Amino acid sequence: MSTRLTTYLKLHKFSILFVLLSLVFYYTLAYRTERTDFIKLLTLFLALFFFYLKLIQFEKWNFRFLLAAGILARFVFLPLEPHLSQDFYRFIWDGELVRNFINPYVEVPNILIQQSDHIIPNAQELYMGMGELSAKHYSNYPPLNQLIFAMAALWGGKTILGSIIAMRSFIILADIGIFYFGRKFLKKLNCSPHLIFWYFLNPLVIVELTGNLHFEGVMLFFFVWSMYLLSVKKWQWAAVMLGCSISIKLVPLLFLPLFLKYFGLKRSILFYMIVLSTLALSFAPFYTLEFVSNYSQTLSLWFSNFEFNASLYNLIKQIAVYLDQKPWEFIKIYGKITPIITVSVILLLTFFGKNSTLLGLLKSMMWALTIYYLISTTVHPWYIIFLVLLSSFTTYRYAIIWSAAIVLSYFAYSQVDFKENLVLLAIEYISVIGFMSYDFFVHPNKN
Repeated sequence: MSTRLTTYLKLHKFSILFVLLSLVFYYTLAYRTERTDFIKLLTLFLALFFFYLKLIQFEKWNFRFLLAAGILARFVFLPLEPHLSQDFYRFIWDGELVRNFINPYVEVPNILIQQSDHIIPNAQELYMGMGELSAKHYSNYPPLNQLIFAMAALWGGKTILGSIIAMRSFIILADIGIFYFGRKFLKKLNCSPHLIFWYFLNPLVIVELTGNLHFEGVMLFFFVWSMYLLSVKKWQWAAVMLGCSISIKLVPLLFLPLFLKYFGLKRSILFYMIVLSTLALSFAPFYTLEFVSNYSQTLSLWFSNFEFNASLYNLIKQIAVYLDQKPWEFIKIYGKITPIITVSVILLLTFFGKNSTLLGLLKSMMWALTIYYLISTTVHPWYIIFLVLLSSFTTYRYAIIWSAAIVLSYFAYSQVDFKENLVLLAIEYISVIGFMSYDFFVHPNKN
């Protein structure tokens, strides 16, 4: 063994040990852990978050080492069929429809499965896997996401595992793209480029995106690319990339009003026109008379029908139930109020936020998304990943705490009826709001 290698191993022995242990724990989480075993899940996540923090502490300037560690962790999941989420069944179903030129916004699985001449490979397994709730609704995934589903179905060789590996490859490449543009963007913000590892090595990011096949990472790739293009004064192309980001997941739509102060009125209008034209162009192949009604109907369900890992909603619901309000009636009332509050918050940040700089714009985005999630009825763990990325570009770190604390919501997976534990949710949100308060009121670099 060469002297140089021996010296390197001695200098980085603890970091190498942490990487190796992380890979073992990711493997155990992926292939040796059932989602019903909450204690084991929680223990593995806690250990992975410990290694994550230590690796950034010890090796934050060793970019190649940390990049390799992040990529290796993702490769552990490559042939895995996700067991913490069943959404991938619907992804493949939609992909098969699109590649056969069938519109997923006007056909529901419940009807298609009854047809004897359908052309979907593994249809029965996909239908049973996606669950009854998904099967009776039209697709809610935007068109660029549908295109990726179709390519995965095409390249998957008509097998579920092949489609899974194809989708996972897209997500891994997107994360590497986030690392690439994130570093460049941090330099433009005069921030340390190592901060991108708060996202790239985060266990929630690795498990929920690469492991469970959620496409927030692809959305964030286009978003970060857009922000980087803004930093180099290529705002027209930035608008195109932001439109692509929205066409993967609709979340960045929330941020459009915030650009008003950054660009000024005239350029903002041009920016919005490019973003919305890009989005409209992506939707054009799917447009039919039924499309608008079906799509808006499906999206409205998120405000008035679903609930998971909510904070303010759960608190108010307990009070409402105590006052004899029916839960199924209360969520519909609350669902009508939530969009009004969200729009009001965004307008306040638009006109009173410090959005004339990119850093100020990013902070307003972070607060807008934070408040939206705090009042939402549904906050799945992978939703928080957008905040984790935004925290890499700001001085706020409460999203890192949230990415660890939200693992407590996995308790519901261990229950037959997916019943949540309100004590665990209280611990999650008390820790998040506590650290958020510290970030905002105490942290010396909050401005």
